[in-house]
Amino acid sequence: GISQLLAKGLVLIFLEVFSQSCVWYGECGIASGDKRYNCKYSGPPKPLPKDGYDLVQEHCPGFFFDNVSLCCDVQQLRTLKDNLQLPLQFLSRCPSCFYNLLTLFCELTCSPQQSQFLNVTATEDYVDPATNQTRTNVKELQYYVGQSFANAMYNACRDVEAPSSNDKALGLLCGKDAAACNATNWIEYMFNKDNGQAPFTITPIFSDLPLHGMEPMNNATKGCDESVDEVTGPCSCQDCSATCGPKPQPPPPPVPWRLFGLDAMYVIMWLTYMAFLLVFFGGFFAVWSHCVRQQLTLSLFQLSGMSRLLTFTLPSSPALPGEASSCDPLGAAFEGCLRRLFTQWGSFCVRNPGCVIFFSLVFIVACSSGLVFVRVTTNPVDLWSAPASQARLEKEYFDQHFGPFFRTEQLIVQAPLTKKHTYEPYPSGADVPFGPPLDIDILHQVLDLQTAIENITASYNNETVTLQDICLAPLSPYNKNCTIMSVLNYFQNSHSVLDHKIGDDFFVYADYHTHFLYCVRAPTSLNDTSLLHDPCLGTFGGPVFPWLVLGGYDDQNYNNATALVITFPVNNYYNDTEKLQRAQAWEKEFINFVKNYKNPNLTISFSAERSIEDELNRESNSDIFTIVISYAVMFLYISLALGHIKSCHRLLVDSKVSLGIAGILIVLSSVTCSLGIFSYVGIPLTLIVIEVIPFLVLAVGVDNIFILVQTYQRDERLQGETLDQQLGRVLGEVAPSMFLSSFSETVAFFLGALSMMPAVHTFSLFAGLAVFIDFLLQITCFVSLLGLDIKRQEKNRLDVLCCLRGTGDGTGVQASESCLFRFFKHSYAPLLLKEWMRPIVIAVFVGVLSFSIAVLNKVEIGLDQHLSMPDDSYVVDYLKSVSQYLHAGPPVYFVLEEGHDYTSPKGQNMVCGGVGCNNDSLVQQIFNAAQLDNYTRIGFAPSSWIDDYFDWVKPLSTCCRVYNTSGQFCNASVVDPACVHCRPLTPEGRQRPQGGDFMRFLPMFLSDNPNPKCGKGGHAAYSSAVNILGNDTGVGATYFLTYHTMLQTSADFIDAMRKARRIASDITETMGINGSGYRVFPYSVFYVFYEQYLTIIDDTIFNLGVSLGAVFLVAMVLLGCELCSAVIMCATIAMVLVNMFGVMWLWGISLNAVSLVNLVMSCGISVEFCSHITRAFTVSTKGSRVARAEEALAHMGSSVFSGITLTKFGGIVVLAFAKSQIFQIFYFRMYLAMVLLGATHGLVFLPVLLSYIGPSINKAKSRATEDRYRGTERERLLNF
Repeated sequence: GISQLLAKGLVLIFLEVFSQSCVWYGECGIASGDKRYNCKYSGPPKPLPKDGYDLVQEHCPGFFFDNVSLCCDVQQLRTLKDNLQLPLQFLSRCPSCFYNLLTLFCELTCSPQQSQFLNVTATEDYVDPATNQTRTNVKELQYYVGQSFANAMYNACRDVEAPSSNDKALGLLCGKDAAACNATNWIEYMFNKDNGQAPFTITPIFSDLPLHGMEPMNNATKGCDESVDEVTGPCSCQDCSATCGPKPQPPPPPVPWRLFGLDAMYVIMWLTYMAFLLVFFGGFFAVWSHCVRQQLTLSLFQLSGMSRLLTFTLPSSPALPGEASSCDPLGAAFEGCLRRLFTQWGSFCVRNPGCVIFFSLVFIVACSSGLVFVRVTTNPVDLWSAPASQARLEKEYFDQHFGPFFRTEQLIVQAPLTKKHTYEPYPSGADVPFGPPLDIDILHQVLDLQTAIENITASYNNETVTLQDICLAPLSPYNKNCTIMSVLNYFQNSHSVLDHKIGDDFFVYADYHTHFLYCVRAPTSLNDTSLLHDPCLGTFGGPVFPWLVLGGYDDQNYNNATALVITFPVNNYYNDTEKLQRAQAWEKEFINFVKNYKNPNLTISFSAERSIEDELNRESNSDIFTIVISYAVMFLYISLALGHIKSCHRLLVDSKVSLGIAGILIVLSSVTCSLGIFSYVGIPLTLIVIEVIPFLVLAVGVDNIFILVQTYQRDERLQGETLDQQLGRVLGEVAPSMFLSSFSETVAFFLGALSMMPAVHTFSLFAGLAVFIDFLLQITCFVSLLGLDIKRQEKNRLDVLCCLRGTGDGTGVQASESCLFRFFKHSYAPLLLKEWMRPIVIAVFVGVLSFSIAVLNKVEIGLDQHLSMPDDSYVVDYLKSVSQYLHAGPPVYFVLEEGHDYTSPKGQNMVCGGVGCNNDSLVQQIFNAAQLDNYTRIGFAPSSWIDDYFDWVKPLSTCCRVYNTSGQFCNASVVDPACVHCRPLTPEGRQRPQGGDFMRFLPMFLSDNPNPKCGKGGHAAYSSAVNILGNDTGVGATYFLTYHTMLQTSADFIDAMRKARRIASDITETMGINGSGYRVFPYSVFYVFYEQYLTIIDDTIFNLGVSLGAVFLVAMVLLGCELCSAVIMCATIAMVLVNMFGVMWLWGISLNAVSLVNLVMSCGISVEFCSHITRAFTVSTKGSRVARAEEALAHMGSSVFSGITLTKFGGIVVLAFAKSQIFQIFYFRMYLAMVLLGATHGLVFLPVLLSYIGPSINKAKSRATEDRYRGTERERLLNF
C-alpha cells in the first residue's frame, strides 16, 4: 500500500513538473519595425529578476507568489505592457473587462503552464549579433482558449463605452463595427499580425474540452457586474447593462383627441355651429311668423273699423318714449363735453393756422431730431431674445466661463458625376461599397479645395487676415494647426498620406479604404493598427467624428456617404469689435471664393457665419423698391381720393392733392417723432419697427383724414356760420370718434409693450406713441391746413399752384355727397340690412368663426430659416443640403455651474459615468437620454472630461507621469528614467484621486497633448471644458458635450430645447443640488432664438388679451359708459383676431414674433374698422336699431372703406411681388387678410349685429341733439 502511494505521489510530482514547462523565454529576432519574436524554450519556468516584480504586480498579479518563476523575462513583460496600452485606454473603464483581458495576455506571455495550451507551429533560426549564438524564433503559434472563457470575456466588455468617440470600445478593438463583433472574431483580430500590434501570427483555437492533447486555457473570469477586488467596484451602468435596471423607455406619444374617429375640435365646432343655426333660425322664423300674424290681425282690424284702437295700443316708435336711464345723462354729458372741447379747438386752429402750423413744425423737428441718436439693432440675439430671458442669461454664463460659441464656415460637397465603387479587402473580408465622394480622385480634388480655402487671405485696415489668424487652434501655441472638421483630416490633410498604400505587384494589402474604415470607428486613434500605421487624430490634436464630416449615409455605414461635410470653426468675439471685423472680412473673401469656385465634378453648398445676416440685408435692400412702390400707390390714391370733383372745369380747384400730401406727411412725421423720442431715450430700432409701423400709422391716420374731410364735404354751412365755426362743429362731431379709435389703439399698444418678446415690446412702444402723435397732429396741424385749403377752394384758386385762379364763377363750396357715399346710403346699407339678408350674414360669419376656432390649435409655431432667405440665395441651397445630408444636429453643452465639489468621492460619483459612479449621475443620465435619441433628440453619449481624467491618471496607464526630482509633468512620449507614475500601484493608488491629488494632476491632464503613447491627453478635447479656479485651488464651471440629433423644422428645434432642459432639470434634482446656488443647464447656440416659442402661446394670449381689454375700457369710457356698445365692438375685433388664425392655418403662416406683431397690429386696425361705426350707431337718433345701423353704415362706412380698405389694398397688392419670402408670407398674406377681415367685419357683420343687439337709443343724447339744432336748418338733416 505504501509503495502504491509513493508511486502515485511521484506521478503527481512528475505531472506537476511536466505541466510547468514553457514554449518560449526571452525575445529574439526582429519581426517587423520595433516588434520582436520570442525565443523558443521548452524547459521549466525561470525565476524572474527583482526588477520585473513591479511589472508583474502591475499587470499579472496572479503570478506574484513564491520565487515568481515564469516563462517570460523582464523585456517580455515590458513589451506586454506596451501592447496593452491601446486596450488599456479604452477598456480600463470597466475593471472586470480589463481583468479578463489581462488574464488572456498574461497566460499567453508568462504562464508557467504555457505548454498545456500553447502549441508552436512554425519556427526559424536566428543568430544573435551580440553573442553570435544561434537561437530559434517562434514564428507561429496556436493558443487553445476555452470557449466559455472567450464568451465571458466578450460579455464583460461588449457594453464598454469609448467616451471620446461616442462609440462602443470594441468597435475600436475588433477590426469591425461593435455590432458585428463577437467573442471569437475579437480575439482572432487581436492575435492577427495584420492588425499592426501583434508581432507574429497567433491562431486561437476555441474549445472547452481537451483537444489534440492540449488543455484549453479556461481560467476564472469576472462578470462586468462583479468587483475585481476590494478597492474597485463593478463596472458602471454606462459600461455594463447588467448593473443597470431595464433600459429606459420613452413615454408613449400623446393620443390625439378624437370623437367619432375625427378631430375632436372639428366635431365640437361643427355641432356647436349646427346648434347655433338651429336656435338662431328657429328664433328668426318664430319672430317672423309672429310679425306675419300681427300683419294679418292688423288687416282684419282695419276691415272691421278698429284701426284707431290699434294705433293707441302699439307705440309707433318703441325706442323713444320713457325717461333716460341713470347712465344716459352721464354719457350725454361726457359726449357734450368732448363735442364742445373739440369744437372750440377746431375753431381756434382754423382762425390761427400760422401759429398752429408753426408750433406743430417745431414739435416735429424737436422730436425728429432724436434720430441723430438712432441705433438699429441687427444682432439676431437682441432681436429675438429678451435680455432677462433664461436662454440669454445661460448664453452669457457660457460665454463668460467658456468663451463665445465659435463662428462656423461650412461646405457640403457632393460628387454627382462619380459612381459608387466597391473595396475588396485583402486577404479576406466582405466587399465594402464606398459612396461617390469617397473615390480617391474626388478626395484629392476636395483636398485641393480645402487647401485653397486655408490659403484665402483678406484685407482689413491694410492688414492681411488669414485663416490661421482667426481659426480655432486648441493646441496653440504648441500646435498652430487650425481645427478643420473634414474627412481629409483622417489623412492629415495630406495628398501623400491619402495615397499611402502597402502591397506588392499583385495585391494591395492596405490603402486609404483600410485607413478610413478604421478611423470612422476610432477617430481618436494615433495608429490605425493596419499595415499603414497612420494616425486618425486630426492635425489640430482632436478627433474628427464621422457623423460630423460625412453625410447621406444609412445607419452607421459611413462608407456609403453621399456627401462630405467640411467645417472651419473660427473664433468668435462678442466684445472685441476689431477682431470680429477681421473674422468677418475673411468670411467675406471665403464666400466670394466659394461662389466663384468651378469644378465640374463637385457640387458645393456652403454657408458662413455672416451669410444669413448678409442675405437679410441684401433682401431688405432688394425689397426697398417694392415697399417704395407700395407706399407710392397708397400716396397717389390718397391724394386723388380726398378731392371731390364735381365738374371737369373745376378739376384743378376741387382736387385736394396738396392736402392729401400734407396729410401723408403728417402721418410720416408722427412716425419720425416716435422714432426720435425713443432714440433720445436710447431704445434701439428694429427692422420690424421700420417695416411695420409706417404701414400701421398710415392705416390709422389716413382713415381719420378721410372721415374729417368727407364729413366736411357732406356738411352744409348753417345760416350765419363762419368757416371756423363750421369746421369747429364738424371736428366736434368726428373728433370724439377719432379720439376713441386712436386712444384705444395707443393704450392697447402701450400695454402690449409689457410683453417680454423684444420684437413685440419694441413694436408696441413705437406704435403706441406714433398713433397718439398722429392724432394730435391731425386735430391741430391738419385742421389748420384743411381750413386753408377750403379758403383756397372758396377763392377759386388752383390746387398745388394756389397763386393761380381757376376758370368759372367763384361761388362758395357747396355741400355734396360723393358717389361712394351715395352708393353706401342708397344701395349697400339698405340691401345689407334687409330682413332676409341679415340672418344670412350672421350665419356665414359665425360659420367662419367656428371654422377658425376649430383650427386654432393647428397653427404651426416657429419660423423656418429658409423663409427668411431670398428665393435666389445660396443659403437656401445650403439649408436644403443640411436637411438632406447631415446626420448630427447642433452641439449641446450640459453645463454644471460653479460650486460643485469634484474632489470628494460623493461629488465625483454624482457626475462621472465610470466605475463606482451613481446610476443616475450626470453623465449616465445624458447617456440614457442618448439611448432614446428619437424622443430626447440627444444623439450621442457625452464626452466626459472627468472619466477620461480618471483613465489618464490610473497607475496602469503611461499617461500620468512626473519627474521624481521636480514633480513637474512628464509627457508619455518622453523617455527618461526620472519620469515616474503619478500614483503608486498600491490599493490607494488604484483609487480615484481625491482632495489635493485631484487638483494636483487635473491641470496636467488639461495641458497634455495626445500622442501615440497616450491618446487620453485632455488639452485638445477638454482645455475649454473645465474652469480651474485661481492657483489651481478648485474646479469652477464645467461642461459635458454631446450633439442633438438632426433637427430640420422649427418644431424639431423647439422640442430639442424643451427636452434638453427637462433632462438638465432632472439631473439637477437627482444630484440633490436644487437650492444650493448652482445647477445643470443645457446650452446650444440656437436656444436664444427658439426660446420664445416655448412661451409664444402664452405671449399671444397675453398680448391680444391685454390689447382687447384696453380697447374695451377706453371704448366704454369714451362711448359714454355704453357697456353694450363696448362689448359688441370688442367681440367683433376678437372675431377678426380668431379669423386671422384661421387664415394663418389655411395659408401656412406660422406663429412667431413677426406674425404676433402683425396680430397685435391687426387688433389696432380692427379698432379703426369697428370703432367709428359703433360710435356713429350710439349717437344716432333714429327710431329703430336697423335705421340707426343704416345711418351709421352710410355716414361712416364710406369713409372707412375709402380711408382704410382701398388705401391699403393698393399698397398690399404690390407686396405680393416682393422677392423675400418673409414679405410674401408675413406681410402680403397677413396684411391682405387683416384688411379684408377688418373690412368685412366692420362694414358687413358689425352693422348687422348692431341691428339685432345694439344698445337702445340714449334718450339724453337724443334730446341734447334736438335741443342743439332746434330752429336751425340742421334740424331737417337729423331725419337723414
